[in-house]
Amino acid sequence: MTESVKLLFSRKRRWRRRLVLLAGAATMLFFTPRIMNQPPKGLGIAEGKLAACPDSPNCVSTFSLSAEHRMDPIPFRGSTDQLVDKLKSIVRELPRTRIVRQTDNYLHVECRSFWFGFVDDVEFLIDPEQKLIQFRSASRVGYSDLGVNRRRMETLQKACLGTL
Repeated sequence: MTESVKLLFSRKRRWRRRLVLLAGAATMLFFTPRIMNQPPKGLGIAEGKLAACPDSPNCVSTFSLSAEHRMDPIPFRGSTDQLVDKLKSIVRELPRTRIVRQTDNYLHVECRSFWFGFVDDVEFLIDPEQKLIQFRSASRVGYSDLGVNRRRMETLQKACLGTL
């Protein structure tokens, strides 16, 4: 074989390798978030509270003692039935959001990110005696969420305070 033919074949191999690597990377980007986005254990109400936030900064909660994770609960007036209906209508306005579970005093919502479909779990616990909505919002995967959970819950707080 001549040098030019060998060079041509080696270039084709390089392009094939690159194509295979690119296809593999695209496959990983598509499937990894779906595999890693399995619902975590520990969601829901335990001993009258929602789960604690992990040490990572991708969670906010009204039950947290840490300033990094802490947010104030949302006060409300009226009955819990009316509150749940209003809360569901506010949540439905969020893009890429679905209600997963609801009881008379609990609401679990999944919010998906636009680009990769990462899931954040948002939970609401209604305390009818104190007239407060306790909540927790946490990313399922990763370490930092760049403040997405806090901003989402601040937006929900404002929406709730404006209508409740």
